[in-house]
Amino acid sequence: MSMHLYRGFEIYPLIYPHSRAQESAGRYNGYNDQGFDAAVKICLREADTALTFSDTFKLSETPPFPSTGAARRASLRYAEDLIDRHDGRNWMQS
Repeated sequence: MSMHLYRGFEIYPLIYPHSRAQESAGRYNGYNDQGFDAAVKICLREADTALTFSDTFKLSETPPFPSTGAARRASLRYAEDLIDRHDGRNWMQS
């Protein structure tokens, strides 16, 4: 899992294969022709590297992302926009 720093926050893109609600129940063919979904984990750490808070946000994209790269870029943009919306302050609930 790759980590990105932005305005003091750690951003972890979470990319996973899209699956339509159990449509392919248990049949995984080794590749994903249905696209990818994305979420992002945003963490805030104190100066002593102790984790202060983290939260995970799911991106709701329709249709799914066509590639893991597109999903990763969108999750990073989403996290940066969310942090910017709150001016980079500790806006997460404790």
